[in-house]
Amino acid sequence: MGHSKAFHPTYDNEGIKELQSNPALAIETIMDTYGDEIKRLVFAYMKNSADTDDVTQEVFVTIYQKLNTFQGNSSLRSWIYSIAINKCKDHLRSWQSRNKRLKEKLISSSQSMKTVELTPEEMTLQKDNSSELFQKVMDLPIKYREVIILFYFKDLSTKEIAKVLTMNEATVRTRLNRGRSKLKECLSSEKGGVSHG
Repeated sequence: MGHSKAFHPTYDNEGIKELQSNPALAIETIMDTYGDEIKRLVFAYMKNSADTDDVTQEVFVTIYQKLNTFQGNSSLRSWIYSIAINKCKDHLRSWQSRNKRLKEKLISSSQSMKTVELTPEEMTLQKDNSSELFQKVMDLPIKYREVIILFYFKDLSTKEIAKVLTMNEATVRTRLNRGRSKLKECLSSEKGGVSHG
């Protein structure tokens, strides 16, 4: 193990070929490099740790299966993000997931008097970002939430986001602007913008 070559996170063509020639080492390397990052991205879609664990596992299985199809037309990180986001959306679309989320909502509303303990993912996210602001981002509709998270918290350019989400760059910019406006509305209304009575 001590002699395995360390790959630079940008992965040039040589690095990619070497990863593709040894999928077992590749998945270990990719998990070491991107594991936490992908888990946090998945959590931003799933919003609970059980689904996050399941989907993250699926993401890495898919990366392992599809690694040889990676052509290098985008960065490895963007390619991995595309897989992760597609898996999240598949999961959210599935009937089982919707049904489970509805049950969770009913259970959590009946337990709302209890103290809520943060999951490790939530704690990490809250350490990484201003927790109040991040919570507001998490409350946005998914089409705004995903572009804001990818742009501000994952440092992807609008061009990269367009590639990852398979949409045009103008749509990404529009959603970013609308998402920002919605965030401003939430934050200003919380600061007592409107008073009743």
